[in-house]
Amino acid sequence: MKLDPTQTYTFSKYFESGYYSEDLAQAFGYSLEYKVFQLPQYSGELDRLLELRERIEESLPYVELTTELARREVIISRIVLELIHYTKAKLRIEFSLRVNNQLQGTLDYLIRTTQPNQLLVIEAKQADLSRGFTQLVAQIVALDFWEDSPTVAEQPILTGCVTTGSLWQFASLDRVNKHFTLGINSYRVVEDIEELMRILVRLLKN
Repeated sequence: MKLDPTQTYTFSKYFESGYYSEDLAQAFGYSLEYKVFQLPQYSGELDRLLELRERIEESLPYVELTTELARREVIISRIVLELIHYTKAKLRIEFSLRVNNQLQGTLDYLIRTTQPNQLLVIEAKQADLSRGFTQLVAQIVALDFWEDSPTVAEQPILTGCVTTGSLWQFASLDRVNKHFTLGINSYRVVEDIEELMRILVRLLKN
């Protein structure tokens, strides 16, 4: 596929367009593969993990998770705030980012630490994680070009995830080799919440 240089594209437009993730990556000069994606996990203590699981489990029987807003309020925001607790990262919600006419829009969650200098983007979706990956690819490409991103030496791998709240899937960009890896495996809330939290914490904290 080729992008029209005279047109303006937003991250959400890539989701709505139905482009394949691989085609979009190639349009920006990146390669892409899907595979089972095992990310490293944080091995330290997560002292509030049981409490987080119990709070989510307690609320789920009483809430209809039929909208993206409901999923964000009940599940995603709680996990993100716990991630902030463990990493002391800076959180930007609905963060507006513009690199150029082809790479612009809003990131649902942009999380950043300074020691080490790391970025993590989380994209919330009501459904259709496949097209959510396409949007996430565009967002990670934008972060790769963004002037405020960590240098390649500081963060050679950019990682993001797309989630419905109940399911979380990860994607990463090898910035040196310009190669995306999209994980075909997913993590479930609440069944895999410890593994999920350990991955998220490890992405921001060594």
